[in-house]
Amino acid sequence: MSQLEARAAELRAALDRIASLDGPMARAATAIAASFGAGGKLLAAGNGGPAAEAQHLTGELVGRLVPSRERAALPAIALHADTSTLTAVGNDYGYDRVFARQVEAIGRPGDVLLVLSTSGASANLVAAVDVANARDLVTIGLLGPGVRPLHERCAHVLTVESPSMQVVQECHLLLLHVLAAQVEDLVAAPAAIAELR
Repeated sequence: MSQLEARAAELRAALDRIASLDGPMARAATAIAASFGAGGKLLAAGNGGPAAEAQHLTGELVGRLVPSRERAALPAIALHADTSTLTAVGNDYGYDRVFARQVEAIGRPGDVLLVLSTSGASANLVAAVDVANARDLVTIGLLGPGVRPLHERCAHVLTVESPSMQVVQECHLLLLHVLAAQVEDLVAAPAAIAELR
């Protein structure tokens, strides 16, 4: 079996398992759409590959997921994308505080903090979720397998069960696209938000 065939087989096995996330996905999408409907915003963060995926999500929400479906821009911010703030906070407070400090600055009750982590234990994401929870933000984690600090702290947890970090990240991209589509559906039909709560 080639390396490509082996990776594809790992991915297929993980994809077969994520169908069980339908309910948690719907609840996470509802939380995001409800925040938008109440004038809130989405903050997203990750490290490395998950940072790129967090920024992918915010781009889809500020822009649009489906080109044929025009809608208002949705307020979503990728916390790692502001490199001046990231490096200033990292320099002054340490890397473990780079996201928490931003949540302190711009997070408001009812906003949503979405974090992506394959390990579920990144110290800077744990600190951000702790601040978010203390300030009454809704927290969502797209995570890898196990029960780690982020699994225990996030209100909504979408766990990809795979021993491969690469497969976890590949599945996270699928989940982000579905999440964005569900949020767009709910924003287009606000009455549906109340039904899903």
